Amino acid sequence: MRIIAGNLRGRRLNPPQNLPVRPTTDMARESLFNILNNYVEFEECAVMDLFAGTGAVSMEFVSRGAREVTSVDINAQCTDFIKQCAQQFGVKNIHVVRADVFDLLKRANRQFDIVFADPPYAIEGLATLPDRVFDANVLTDDGIFVLEHPRDYSFEEHPHFWQHRNYGKVNFTFFANKLEE
Repeated sequence: MRIIAGNLRGRRLNPPQNLPVRPTTDMARESLFNILNNYVEFEECAVMDLFAGTGAVSMEFVSRGAREVTSVDINAQCTDFIKQCAQQFGVKNIHVVRADVFDLLKRANRQFDIVFADPPYAIEGLATLPDRVFDANVLTDDGIFVLEHPRDYSFEEHPHFWQHRNYGKVNFTFFANKLEE
């Protein structure tokens, strides 16, 4: 895995083989950031990356100049790896949190401009994530929530649904408080 753009462009993430993750492909990540680039100024963004895994999405946000990134994962190996990468790359604006995402959302007390979630596809409660994010009030008024999910989920009927994109087996559904045409 490599960081696609920004000041860390080309840097490689080499996670240990035993991490229990399914990383977002470079192609899908590049497409995701091309979409977001049309709607946000990364330099002004506070980002929360849920189910952060290898931290590739977190590092991509950092590389593109996000003001701050909070990476959340329950697995200690994942959080240790993200911390190790941050130290190796000299990244200071990343905060790594080891926590269960569902519990963290229940007690969240701040807002973010972008919330990205890439849960394990088989996780119980995946379909409830958009409601949990909006109920937790973790998005700013003009914030964006992006959920990566398998193709057998559709969120088009959700009141905050904005758009859906498909890249092979990777699906991104975008949600927003303020919906733009």
